[in-house]
This record gives sequence, C-alpha cells and structure tokens, in this order.
Amino acid sequence: MASAVAGVDDFTVTVKRKETVAAVLPLQDHWLPLSNLDLLLPPIDVGVFFCYEKPSSSTEKSSFPSMASTLKKSLAQALVSYYAFAGEVVTSSLGEPELLCNNRGVDFYEAYADIELRRLHLYNPDATVEGKLVPKKKEGVFCVQATELKCGGVVVACSFDHRIADAYSGNMFLVSWAEMAQSKSISNPPSFRRSLLNPRRPVSYDVSIDEMYVPLSLLPPPKNEEVAADDDRIISRIYYVTAQDINELQSLASSSTCKRTKLQSLSACIWQIVAKSERDSTRRCKMGIVVDGRTRLSDGDGPNHSMSNYFGNVLSIPYGEERAEELATRPLSWVAEAVHEALSEGASKEHFLGLIDWVEARRPQPAVAKIYCREREDGAAFVVSSGQRFPVKRVDFGWGKPVFGSYHFPWGGESGYVMPMPSASREGDWVVYMHLSKGQLDLLEAEEGHIFHPLTPEYLNLAAAAATSDVSYAIKDIPSCSRRCTTTNAISTNVGGRDNMRSFGLV
Repeated sequence: MASAVAGVDDFTVTVKRKETVAAVLPLQDHWLPLSNLDLLLPPIDVGVFFCYEKPSSSTEKSSFPSMASTLKKSLAQALVSYYAFAGEVVTSSLGEPELLCNNRGVDFYEAYADIELRRLHLYNPDATVEGKLVPKKKEGVFCVQATELKCGGVVVACSFDHRIADAYSGNMFLVSWAEMAQSKSISNPPSFRRSLLNPRRPVSYDVSIDEMYVPLSLLPPPKNEEVAADDDRIISRIYYVTAQDINELQSLASSSTCKRTKLQSLSACIWQIVAKSERDSTRRCKMGIVVDGRTRLSDGDGPNHSMSNYFGNVLSIPYGEERAEELATRPLSWVAEAVHEALSEGASKEHFLGLIDWVEARRPQPAVAKIYCREREDGAAFVVSSGQRFPVKRVDFGWGKPVFGSYHFPWGGESGYVMPMPSASREGDWVVYMHLSKGQLDLLEAEEGHIFHPLTPEYLNLAAAAATSDVSYAIKDIPSCSRRCTTTNAISTNVGGRDNMRSFGLV
C-alpha cells in the first residue's frame, strides 16, 4: 500500500536566516525548579509542525518575509507570559535539572524548501519532516523553523524540551502565540505554581507505582548497539482514520453492557496488531496510555486553584501487559477491556498524589516509566498519547488555518509511540502519528489498511500530487539536518536522540 502513495521524499532545504528571539519585555533572571512529575521525563525533545497553503490574497503582508516577521514579533510577545520557553536547563547542586529563566531566547530559523505542499510526502515523516522541516534544538528549551515552500505555502515547526512541557502545555503556548499574532489577548495565561504539585508530608504512595516506574539505578546497563533487522527498525508513519471507521472500531470494542471510548478502541486495535507481529507468541506485549492528571488534581475552587492552565508535565503512564497469543486471538472487546483496566490504574487523584510522593522519596535519584524500559525477554511495547486536544484549527497566525498539523516524536527508544489527533481537513476524522517497527506497520497496513489510510495530499484537499520525479536531496547550512538512512549517526534529528536515551539508561 505504501508504495502507491504519491509524494516526494527528496527535496532541498536551505536556511536563509537564523536569529534568536527573546521576550519583548526584560525579565529578571530566576531559577524555576522542575516538579517531581517533570523529573520523570528523560532529556528528549518533542516536535510539532503545521502546514499552510499559500494565502489567497497576494499582498505585502502575505509574503514570506512578512509572515516570518509576524511570527517573530508575536513570539517575542508570547514569551513574556511563557518565559519558561525562553530559558535553558541547567544542573542544580543536587545534580537534578532545573530551569534557568534568563531570557536567552528562542532560536528561529527561516528556510526555503524546493517542493510544493501538494507533493510533500507526509505519510513518511522520517524522510520529509525530520531534520528538514522540524528543526533540531541545539540550545535552550524551544526552537522554531518557518519554511517557505515552492508553491508559496508555509510550514511552521517547533521543537521543545519534554522535561519543561507536556503536549497540553505546548498546545497552550501554540494557541497563545497565534492569538498574539492576531493582536488578541492571551485567552489562557500559563501558571507556573510548582506548589500545586508539592509532595505530602509524610509521603505516601501505593505499591502499584513500583510496577509503573523504576529508579534508573535498578536498570541493567545499556545494551551494546546492534544493527536491527529490517522489520525491527523503528520508523514513523502518519495515517488518517475516518469518523465512520472510528465509530465502527468503537462498536467492535464495546459490549452490550459497556461502551468503550474511541481512544480505548483505537488503542485496542493497535495493541492486537502489535501482538500479532510478535515472533514469540508466549511473550508479553505491553501497551501504555498517557494520562493527564490536571482534571484529577484540580480541586475545583476557582481559577486560582485550578490545574487547567498549569504549565509543565502532569502525566502518568500506566500500562497493561498480556501474552501476545491472547491479544492476537481474543475478540477486540476483550483487548479493549484490558486497555480499560490498564488506564484505570492511573486515572485517579490519589494515583497522581502518590506518584509525586514516590518521586520525592527517591530524590535525587532519577526514575523513569517502566514502559520505556525493555528487557531482552520482553515482547513489544508501545505508548498511546491522546492528542484529541491538539488545537490544530486554532493555530492561525493571520494567514489562515493550517491544512494539516501533527506532533512528530521519534524519540529514540525501543518502545513505540502513537498519537491520534483531530484532522484539520475533515470533521470527525483522526490523524494518527505512529512510531513503531517496520514489521508492525507492515502488518497494520496489510490487515487494517481499510482503517488506517496513508496520509496523502488528496486527503488534505490539495491538488493531486504530481508524479514523483528525481529530485536530488541536499541540506544546506543546517548541520543538524542528518538523515538516518544516509549517515552513520543514527540519532533522531528532532529529539535528544539515542545518545541522550543511552545516558539516561533507556537503550
């Protein structure tokens, strides 16, 4: 199926300009400690990008230089409230990371890509997005790249340090940045009240947390680098799932007595495919689901006490594990029940309070979610993170809504990652970013290709993609833009990469 997808992988990206954008108002230097939940994140970066068609009106304001100027001006304004993104991570006297809010600013790249939006092969983001359109962050906490396309369209992409912000926080910032660009007030100012996540005295937690998280000191030493078999290579793909297919999946995953959510149903379908791809059916396959704790921790006593605008990480990753044979042969409703049970382990206020206390009891020893740590005897593992709050239609900088937007998170570990997000093109449809092994994705397309459709320009309501032509690949003036298939440095180009993961004990 993938071979029939129209699009061009190879094209030239040239950086025309780089500057550092700081907050428009002076800020006093200060240190912001990371919360106990921030400390559970490894040093990896998250990418996100948005594609815009050429503005319908051809005016000076619709030119790329004017668009870039708007982005930089509004970014400087947004950084006044979101000053954490203008700082840098340093090491405290305890050896823990903390945020120095010094307004060092955000690296901002202006680039040109010799390709039209309708020819961009978004189904294969490893070749078209990573290190080309999404920049690699070298310094600071946040970086941006605005890329002008041959057709006059624009791609706006960012990378940010996951230790400083989760996707919810990143979404808040993106909406606020777009509001600044349209001369609006920020609708949801961020809160950096770390006291909202203070541990209790004395600390108290359930032993179940020991099954979800592990101190790094208890992990085995990193494995020697091995060349992965072709089917075991972790790659990224982007699919779309129609609203009708989501509803049908939900129907299959539900029973007469219990209706499963759409996210649980989609997760169950992918978990079953991952289990079927396992060579040893006796191995246990793991599936984790990212749970946002904001609604669980909010006390409901008004905006001053609400977690709704808290900026930082408020996440837990409960997971379930079952024998591959069971997952592969049982009805989808049985798998969805297993998803539900795993999710319920981390869906309470007490769980998050206990997780904060669990970290406190072990500081300064770093820890990490167990789902990220695979032993040789383990089966496949992956994490599902719901992106249903992804505000793709609200990221309008003044020249129109995006025709497409997606997170891009090839994080460099051995566990997979899946994020479904709302489609910008068709109401009710989902766009699904997947970072799984080639063998798992091949099986997904073979068995569930009628549900998971490779993303195409036609789906985005763009003009039909032209036939693929021989376009030489080159990256100029971007030393960070390396391609995994053409270099010996197998580092994810928009995340911390395997070097960071290895230093953190995860690979």
